[in-house]
Amino acid sequence: MSEASFKFEKSGRSLMERLFEPPEVGKMSPAASVVAHLLLAVWSLFVLFPIYWVIITSFKDAAAVNQGPFYIPFVDFVPNLNAWRAQFNTDPFCDVPSVMRQVGLLLYNSFAFVVSPVVTLQPMEPQICKIFLAFTNSIVVSVVSTSLCVAVGAMAAYALARIQYKPKFGNIMVFVGLTLLVILATSYFGVPWWLSSAVALALFFFLARAYGKRFEATLGNGDILFWIISQRILPPIVVVIPIYMMFQAVGLLDTHLALITVYAVANLPIVVWLMHDFFANLPIELEESAQLDGATRFAIFWDIVLPLTRPGLAATTLLTLILNWNEYLFAVFLATAKVQTMPIMVAAKNAGEKGVLWWEMSAIIVVMIVPVVFMAILLQRFISRGVLLGAVKG
Repeated sequence: MSEASFKFEKSGRSLMERLFEPPEVGKMSPAASVVAHLLLAVWSLFVLFPIYWVIITSFKDAAAVNQGPFYIPFVDFVPNLNAWRAQFNTDPFCDVPSVMRQVGLLLYNSFAFVVSPVVTLQPMEPQICKIFLAFTNSIVVSVVSTSLCVAVGAMAAYALARIQYKPKFGNIMVFVGLTLLVILATSYFGVPWWLSSAVALALFFFLARAYGKRFEATLGNGDILFWIISQRILPPIVVVIPIYMMFQAVGLLDTHLALITVYAVANLPIVVWLMHDFFANLPIELEESAQLDGATRFAIFWDIVLPLTRPGLAATTLLTLILNWNEYLFAVFLATAKVQTMPIMVAAKNAGEKGVLWWEMSAIIVVMIVPVVFMAILLQRFISRGVLLGAVKG
């Protein structure tokens, strides 16, 4: 008789035994089931109530917000669309025909971007809805930066999990020293950055070939992995001013490329750190068998490793997407007008001349959380497997 079908004899069991002992293998006791479901219900209330409160607030007016709290629509208060109308009536280009024209223009530009320079892009300004512009900016920046970050981070994590690196510590210090010299030459002596960088790379190649063998201290994969995650430990406020000055010098302020680059680099350590554990837990025998059959390293990574780590990849992608979607600090410094994102719209509504209009801000927040909730629903089955993938080993 298998364990899955084995049941305890119910005859002769006391009331306490029936309540606190499982009726069969693989099931919880009635008391444990009640406690577990009660805890889940309480936790769900704590998680979902803020979202519920934001949604019902977006259908309130000033009186219902200031005289509240009111919880139940049509019982405590009469819902209305004043907060939603305020987002569109104040902008002359947020009516339905204008928004539909902008959606069509966005689809056309997406197609033109792929087939360019055969087809030219059409300008979307100045007749564009500000909310629509912020929403599309957030989608473009978040999706592209997340895709770039996950693609590069996954390959880096797989390399650190399967290939042993032993860089010389001395060569690393030489590279850091030459980088500092490039910064000094460019900033204080007016040397063009491309010339100083080319000279520094040539010097590094020469010094590494001439003196690299004399350095004995080496670093391992663990040191590289720790250095990568240490870049995320650094507070973003420390580096935002240098990043602003750098993009200002190259003329990339208020561009999608600036936000995509910064978002991808800022979240790359998280992707590498999370995906490294998923790759390290895979049995290496599968990859060795594929190598014996003549598969290349990239073919193994694409055809074998990625499908097996799809749950972890989905969970990492959603986490990175949420971080990029909610990012505010870099956006407020690098985006001045054309590429403002949804967090900046929420902050602008919070800093209005009339004070904090909670009902109007809630309407913007509802628009902001819809794509993330939609992505979470799509990836839910992968996320649940990805979270539990490394929980049981052996």
